[in-house]
Amino acid sequence: MPGFLRPLARAVTYARWLHILVGSVIAWICGAIYPGLPVDARTDWLLMLVIPVPLVVAAAMVPAMRRVEGLQARMLLFPSPQPPGHERHARVDDADDDPGISVAPSASWRDRARTALWLVLRLEVGGVMALATVQLLGLALSLLGSTDDERTHASGAFLPTPSLGRADILLSVLPVLVVLALAVAVGHGMAWAARRLLGPSPAERLAALEERTEQLLERNRIARELHDSIGHALTVAVVQAGAARAAADPEFTDRALEAVEETGRAALDDLERVLRILHEDGEPAGERPTLTDTERLLASARASGAEVDAEVTGPLERIPGPVSREGYRMLQEALTNVLRHSGPVPVRLRVAVDDARLVMNVRNALTPSTSPHTGRGGSGLRGIRERAALLGGRATTGPHDEAWQVHVELPLR
Repeated sequence: MPGFLRPLARAVTYARWLHILVGSVIAWICGAIYPGLPVDARTDWLLMLVIPVPLVVAAAMVPAMRRVEGLQARMLLFPSPQPPGHERHARVDDADDDPGISVAPSASWRDRARTALWLVLRLEVGGVMALATVQLLGLALSLLGSTDDERTHASGAFLPTPSLGRADILLSVLPVLVVLALAVAVGHGMAWAARRLLGPSPAERLAALEERTEQLLERNRIARELHDSIGHALTVAVVQAGAARAAADPEFTDRALEAVEETGRAALDDLERVLRILHEDGEPAGERPTLTDTERLLASARASGAEVDAEVTGPLERIPGPVSREGYRMLQEALTNVLRHSGPVPVRLRVAVDDARLVMNVRNALTPSTSPHTGRGGSGLRGIRERAALLGGRATTGPHDEAWQVHVELPLR
């Protein structure tokens, strides 16, 4: 099909045409009351388009009217994709996945003014389009000989009917093509206007941007949760399996398998909780571990062969929830980093809590497998620094006094 005829084969063209014509309904209702239908004078048609203006402006002052108009525009001006096999007929060339039409009620006088301007535009364009459709289709019928001249003029026809004999039948196609061309052109114009007048306000755009930012932050948080939890469990399993094979001691192997089982079960609980959040099924996501569960981390590290010298001072239960949860993940990643890169080496862990801050320090001896040259580490250590920064604290990782150190300071207020 030639390119200029493709819009005529798409459902969106006729959906937009219907949307435009529906906008003139209030004009026809008012016209039936005054000046009355049928109307013969051009001034009467003008009155039909002017009288309803105060009514539509008053309707635009109702906040819900913006939602109603937004939903109509989305359904008819920007229809959603059709089932497979119908995309060619429903595709909208000038639209993307988001049509840019707001469906929120008016929240300000600016929104109401834009809605009023849109309703007046729908009224006037719809009235002119309805008049043009009636006149052009009436002319086509006249050319076909369906009506005589007197009946045509009695019904308020403005366009003269030529008399060319048999050529009238061929000319009857032209008014129909003009109507279709108007439907395509005016439909595109109304879609453009809808985006400008019914599009999101600056406040709505800012709210959408903030929501998108929150979603990205939540995705990053979930990614860190999975990295810390699953990474810790896999690291413990690898270390325990290697140690059990090297020891060749049935008793040690049993302890190693018990540690792997306990760590894996904890990781599965974390994974189930994260998946429950992603599913958003309304079920409680479960409690995230906090620093009060530090002993579980220490037991897992010790079961992997590490000699952990732990000292905890201060009331861990008084730490605010967000700080305690993030602190647990930082401590988990620090111990995981030790097991992954240095193996079961002696570890010195200090956790101190006072009225103003939480201080955590994890130190282990440097080994040939430890990377002391940058102090930046991989994504796990970078995650520790990012978590600390988000909480208003700071974290440093890297070599310090012939040892590898992870030092974290977090404010409690």
